[in-house]
Amino acid sequence: MNLLQLRVLREVVRQDFSLTEAAQVLHSSQSALSKQIRELETELGLALFVRKGKRFTGLTEAGEQVLPMLERLLLEAGNIARVAEHFRETDAGQLCIATTHTQARYVLPEIVVAFRREFPKVQLSLQQGSPKQIVDWLLRGQAQIGIATESLAQHEELVTFPYYQWTHAVVVPADHPLLRAPLDIESLSRWPLITYHSGFTGRQRIEEGFMRCAKKPNIVMSALDADVIKTYVACGLGVGIIASMAFDPIRDQGLRKIEAGQLFGPNVTVMAFRRGQILKRYAFRFAQLCSQTLSPDALRLQVESTQPTRPA
Repeated sequence: MNLLQLRVLREVVRQDFSLTEAAQVLHSSQSALSKQIRELETELGLALFVRKGKRFTGLTEAGEQVLPMLERLLLEAGNIARVAEHFRETDAGQLCIATTHTQARYVLPEIVVAFRREFPKVQLSLQQGSPKQIVDWLLRGQAQIGIATESLAQHEELVTFPYYQWTHAVVVPADHPLLRAPLDIESLSRWPLITYHSGFTGRQRIEEGFMRCAKKPNIVMSALDADVIKTYVACGLGVGIIASMAFDPIRDQGLRKIEAGQLFGPNVTVMAFRRGQILKRYAFRFAQLCSQTLSPDALRLQVESTQPTRPA
């Protein structure tokens, strides 16, 4: 039994039992993955996958019991490598932050500048994606910290901490009729809307706001980030709904912002770590730079614990 065989088994499960997808992720071939799985099953003397012809359709009962064990083994293997790295060079290495465009563009710049000033030997990477991708990157060990509003708190394998609270705003051209009266769902529902894709930046809150008033939003266009939304609002294609912090009155001349927190409620962005992983001091310092209420020592205790208990 070796770590490669365990990684192959885990990746096949993560890719819904598709050898093709798993081979792409692992930069290998289907035949090579099949060989690793056969050798592991031969060594164990039992089948781990349910097969239909040459296809995998699920895990056997034995496979179901083995899967959480191999997850722990792979996590600890990664921890061993990080401990060795820690003793070689404490304040040097790599730190990957997985986040959305909104966080990377509008929230993190000052944090990143402060972090680079304090840890010039750390290679910092901002990996942008959807909340679902961020969860996946954290679970795979491809990112050490995840920052997003959706999805992260729903996974027991992750330990999460509240980062900050924010609200939505409506953006319109400078002469728009919505600027002439108090904003409400009734008046907003009369206009074509441009906002975030489903699953991004509080989109669910927007839909819930309309549902509470028994109105259906006329969403004519959706995008991944606020810059694109504002561009098409300026083109006259509709009214935008964006995260309030994504509006800059100097940069966004020609547009106006109307606060809409009272319509859609607050959103909470969280910071997440893979539970049970060992990280260097600078990872916890990055988290503290984001939120001064977070103590690096308390963070370390929570993250390195394998118990699925959330902080108070």
